[in-house]
Amino acid sequence: MSNRVMVAIAGAGLLAACTSGEPDLSDADIARVLDVRSSFGQEFTVTDVGPSGIDPRLLGPQALPPGMTFDPADCASFANQQMVPAGAKGNMAAVTAEGEGNRFITIALETSEAAAVNAPAENCAKVGFIGPGVRGLVETAEVPQIDGAQTVGTRRILQTTVGDTTGTGELYNYVASFGSFLVIVTANPLVLPDKPVAPVDTQRARNLLVEAVAKVRG
Repeated sequence: MSNRVMVAIAGAGLLAACTSGEPDLSDADIARVLDVRSSFGQEFTVTDVGPSGIDPRLLGPQALPPGMTFDPADCASFANQQMVPAGAKGNMAAVTAEGEGNRFITIALETSEAAAVNAPAENCAKVGFIGPGVRGLVETAEVPQIDGAQTVGTRRILQTTVGDTTGTGELYNYVASFGSFLVIVTANPLVLPDKPVAPVDTQRARNLLVEAVAKVRG
């Protein structure tokens, strides 16, 4: 499993949103998430992995370094969200596509227990944080409503400083939870030599979430 896939899974822990109905999941299959690769043209480099077993530790709490200060102060718990219950086992499949200045990773997971997706408190829709050499922001992002699923959208900006060097990263996470299944789409800009950083195509990422959920459900 690639490091990029592992980072994407670990980074998908911020939450919130909407749900309705209980679809029939008797024909659901995470392997069908690999079919989303056909939505990318020749300008993209596409790879896939799985289906294979997952390591639940990769889906554990997403912790920032110690010594962080949060604003609002009572929203620090966002860093410890855990989407898959401790000890849960399961399988995953994923597609990574790079092109047009963006990286998209689409992941489908089936776990032994239903995944919990908890809405943040109303005042935690936008959370700033700062600490030694690190500052950033996490906020909710527009996400599609999908019948019978909880959907989550978040945007994270992280700025790190080491000596005189400062780096900034941006990552969008879109998550759909239904029964014991999770579909996660992450999107971030690629840093390419001698090229400006492209904006993240968030519409494409949202479309991928809808497409991937439909394929997994069958």
